[in-house]
Amino acid sequence: MSSYFRQKFQISSIWSSSSSSSPEEDKDEGKVNHQELKHEDDYEEEEEEEEEEKLELEDQKRDEIERSKIKIMRARLLTQDPSSQDLDDLMIRRFLRARDLDIDKASALLLKYLSWRKEFVPNGSISPSEIPNELADDKLFMQGLDKLGRPIVVVFGGRHKPKNLEEFKRYVTFSLDKICARMPTGQEKFVCIADLEDWGYTNSDVRGYIAALSILQDCYPERLGKLFIVHAPYIFMTAWKMIYPFIDRKTKKKVVDFLILSFLFQMNDTFRVHGLITHQKSSFLMFWLKCDLIFPLSPGIMMHRITA
Repeated sequence: MSSYFRQKFQISSIWSSSSSSSPEEDKDEGKVNHQELKHEDDYEEEEEEEEEEKLELEDQKRDEIERSKIKIMRARLLTQDPSSQDLDDLMIRRFLRARDLDIDKASALLLKYLSWRKEFVPNGSISPSEIPNELADDKLFMQGLDKLGRPIVVVFGGRHKPKNLEEFKRYVTFSLDKICARMPTGQEKFVCIADLEDWGYTNSDVRGYIAALSILQDCYPERLGKLFIVHAPYIFMTAWKMIYPFIDRKTKKKVVDFLILSFLFQMNDTFRVHGLITHQKSSFLMFWLKCDLIFPLSPGIMMHRITA
């Protein structure tokens, strides 16, 4: 036998002997694999527990910092506006968070709000009799909660008609006061769905939009949780380009890309029913928004008009 065939035969013998194993060896190998998998699962669980503990410690540290800054800010506010003694810690915290916990900036914003409130809402609240034309449009409703327990506000942009700017600002203040008053216990934010179906140039009100945005950002900071703009027509981009520069950094993060949502909804016309978000469409929205909404909007469910 030549050396070549002898070497080949030896290699083949080694391979065959190593590949053939007894049932006991297979059983032992199975046990080893099972133990390895168990160790991997245990390791993953330990990692998850460590991550949870880390996040919990970070939350505790953040809460301590916020509580400390709330006390400092409250003392500063009292020296400049005695009426600030009626403010609760949650309100002061919202203004702090709106300014990244900067006490100077948050104090300035809150003092500006208190001054605005005294001048713009001297009676403590806006009466429906002060905004009859805006209420007649039937353009803003509340319905259901999302998975985080936040109230859902539905706005129909196609029903808005530019009128008196001062009355519209009173209407925005009236609506935000009502929304905040109806917040579930322990909740501070709401979700807004702006349905722009049938929106056109007659509905365009850039001055009004900017005024509403200013009231929301400066007077009701950290109240908006998320804004979904659906059925946005192409011509809305003209107005959006003028509004966008006035949206602050934090608010921009809360606006879901309405171009993507509008495209997805228009893929199937069966989803379109009189401007309302049907059960099927809501499910479609929940899928793309990672189940952000939990109660579907449908014509069969009464939506609560904000009037009183």
